[in-house]
Amino acid sequence: MAMIPSFFGNRRSNVFDPFSLDVWDPFKDFPLSSSLTSQTPETSAFVNTRIDWKETPEAHVFKADVPGLKKEEVKVEVEDDRVLQISGERSIEKEDKNDTWHRVERSSGKFMRRFRLPENAKMDQIKASMENGVLTVTVPKLEVKKPDVKAIDISG
Repeated sequence: MAMIPSFFGNRRSNVFDPFSLDVWDPFKDFPLSSSLTSQTPETSAFVNTRIDWKETPEAHVFKADVPGLKKEEVKVEVEDDRVLQISGERSIEKEDKNDTWHRVERSSGKFMRRFRLPENAKMDQIKASMENGVLTVTVPKLEVKKPDVKAIDISG
């Protein structure tokens, strides 16, 4: 599976990833002033939380940047049909009438990402950990049994 570089934002895209349930939107990186989008600039960065998925010989590893969130504010779930779901929410900071805001750049809102896991995933041994604002979900892989090869003597 090749990772395709995107012309929009110089990021890797999983548009051709057969295991992804995400829908690729070619216009999501363009600023829109119409009412076609329900996301505001204040929430779009968090709502579109980026997740890396790599495969090692032993496991599938997902890493998500979730800065400022506690592990209680993030959910990792697996559905029966082999779908891994990572979701969470960052609340908007309370406003005080006496405060004067000069800039609001930190994002808030909900996010949810779903990934269809391959057949070789050990669904009962998935582990998740969070450290320094990075969520890591490790899905071990089933061992591929190598066929026994027996040498046959050639007579004659």
